Amino acid sequence: MIKIALRLKLIFIIGLFLISGCTTDPEKITEVDREPVIEPDYPGVTIPQNIAPMNFMIREDGKFFSLLIKASNGYEKKIRSQDRKVQFSNSTWNKILKNTGGGTISVEVTAGMNKTEGKRYQSFTLHVANDPIDPWICYRLLFPGYEAYKQLKIIQRSTENFTEKSLVENQLLKTNCINCHSFSSNNPDKLMVHVRGSVGGTYFSDGHRIVRRDLKANEMKYGAVYPAWHPEGNLVAYSSNSIVQSFHASQSYNVEVTDLASSLVVYDVENNQMSAVEEKDTIRYMETFPEWSPDGRYLYYCRARQTTDSSEFAEIKYDLVRKSFDRDSFSFGKAEVVFDAYSIGKSVSFPRVSPDAKYLVFTLHNNGNFSIWHKEADLYLLDIQTGKASRMSLNSDHTESYHGWSLNGKWLVFSSKRDDGLTARPYFAWFGSADSVGKPFVLPQKDPSLYRNLIKTYNRPEFVTGKIRFGPRDFERASRKEAEKAGWRGK
Repeated sequence: MIKIALRLKLIFIIGLFLISGCTTDPEKITEVDREPVIEPDYPGVTIPQNIAPMNFMIREDGKFFSLLIKASNGYEKKIRSQDRKVQFSNSTWNKILKNTGGGTISVEVTAGMNKTEGKRYQSFTLHVANDPIDPWICYRLLFPGYEAYKQLKIIQRSTENFTEKSLVENQLLKTNCINCHSFSSNNPDKLMVHVRGSVGGTYFSDGHRIVRRDLKANEMKYGAVYPAWHPEGNLVAYSSNSIVQSFHASQSYNVEVTDLASSLVVYDVENNQMSAVEEKDTIRYMETFPEWSPDGRYLYYCRARQTTDSSEFAEIKYDLVRKSFDRDSFSFGKAEVVFDAYSIGKSVSFPRVSPDAKYLVFTLHNNGNFSIWHKEADLYLLDIQTGKASRMSLNSDHTESYHGWSLNGKWLVFSSKRDDGLTARPYFAWFGSADSVGKPFVLPQKDPSLYRNLIKTYNRPEFVTGKIRFGPRDFERASRKEAEKAGWRGK
């Protein structure tokens, strides 16, 4: 016992020498006229006060690093790192963010080359908004392949800390493919998940139970695919699609997902009834990606002229269209074009209306509607009142695709491939107005090197206002019951 105690004491003393020897600031400091390179790219971003610790990696030479953190609330903290990783404790991060809304956080990095020499870089700044972000997001995590879904999960992750939990795991659902997940007004108690395969169907949760439904009524040619909840929470608009996947030799388009036919339907969750969205136009169109206005009076969607040949994929271009909706009579008005993408040789996907109904964000790309495979895909902001659309400053040189609004309309979450051009990551951007959008930042991770080492892609990020009560075992139990077949209400 005495030998063990002496050995532990010796280890402790050696540890003290190592810490003091490697973390003392060098005597000779050279000023570097630039900010340090860090990963993720956090300098200049705008963050909420309730965000998880913004841990990062220092991508500069040095044997050890010293950081001076200064928050506009007056709090200062010195942090040291010997492995280039900067990881904030919860208590330190909370002190940095407390009452910092509308202010800034500055970070000064000094790299120690040895005991006597070092480099001090210019401070970089994080801007802190007064507007909180929704406390959770939900996303699909999968390998970035074409048909690879043997390991597929839908994850719920806190934006305020690093808590993470599986919502659905396809290994408990006979490795069926888990498709779209969607929430009614970011409500964790109102959600649906598509599953395709032997236990397929659409799984609905009202916060108390999960039910499995078969939404392909006998009168429907194709199944229900892309969803949009009506704001009242009991209706869901779907596109009903016949989809084909094509592979091409072109470097620009090695894969394309194309509609052969698609139309719109509306599902009554409470009564398990499906009905068609009546079409008053004489021209045949393909209609997809529905989206309700916040007051439920308009149904936005993407529309292209009908094609019969998937090889013509480069010519398929979707406009942004909307129809009025009368809830009492359950009737739709005539379609009106909101953004004519065809006339400029482009195509629209994923329309999302802001909670205040002033703006609509959509993805614009060269053709088709599966923008995640299009490097040129960017997010555009449409002023609904003026009809003016402009490319958003948050875009990169790589794909920006699926996106959604926080409940307060001050934050956007979107899929971006800006890091490596292959895997999508969830990015957030503060939205003040059409002329005031913050530099986006990636979802913070406890280990800041995670994204560099993770080959999986984040798909369909959605904001959620609370923790979802159910988990993978609950969905597995629901899958044992026969799916309830939807009835048909007609037009």
